[in-house]
Amino acid sequence: MAYENIDFEIKDGIATITFNRPKALNALNRALLDEFTTAVDQVEMDETVRVLVLTGSGDKAFVAGADITEINQLGPLGGKYFARRGLEAINRLPQIPVPVIAAVNGYALGGGTEMALACDFIYAAESATFGLPEINLGIIPGFGGTQRLSRLIGPNMAREMIYTGKMIDAAEAFRLGIVNRVCPPDQLMADVSKTAAAIATKGRVSLRAAKQAITNGLNVDLASGLALENDAFALCLASADAREGTSAFLEKRKPEFKGTLADD
Repeated sequence: MAYENIDFEIKDGIATITFNRPKALNALNRALLDEFTTAVDQVEMDETVRVLVLTGSGDKAFVAGADITEINQLGPLGGKYFARRGLEAINRLPQIPVPVIAAVNGYALGGGTEMALACDFIYAAESATFGLPEINLGIIPGFGGTQRLSRLIGPNMAREMIYTGKMIDAAEAFRLGIVNRVCPPDQLMADVSKTAAAIATKGRVSLRAAKQAITNGLNVDLASGLALENDAFALCLASADAREGTSAFLEKRKPEFKGTLADD
């Protein structure tokens, strides 16, 4: 389908969604969220995709937040629906069976930080800025920020960021453990592409199993998480990729993973 608010492409097993509302600094409105969900559906259904990358168009913003012009017109019921719609869209990212990398190339504020936090990990340009400044608008984060940030950096640091609405640069985000790597702006996509390409050589079945074990294990106690890992490990051994990987190791050659979720 033709998209108006995002760009979407798939190449060499890597899908890329680019938020493309540069005049609005790629702010999230309902139309963009609908298109984003459709693109994520395509990623989930396409067996050739091994990795999804999210980034923003231009060099100013990844996503500068939710669209304030829409929020300003909302009452309680409309606000609940808008927040739920955004949360449902963002919640797809931990659920899809491929790793998701956020390439944060500028402002990632409010919904932008929340979008990035829902990815598997984040690479950021040196020029990137993160924050949950909703408190300055008389509201709070509504797309998962109060929950994901506190789980990632601890409740006290999250409270300070959310209560003050302060913004932090990429270096501080790295120090706090929000960001995996900080890159020169002109090197960001090359570094992301290199990591995505490395991931794309792995088996789809084992990538899904690893992602599910980590994501689901974070929500349970250690013993339950270990049980999840054990089940996921056993299921991997039923896959064509496991047979190929172990055979390639014994035969001293590179594996060629061709297994699909439908076949295994």
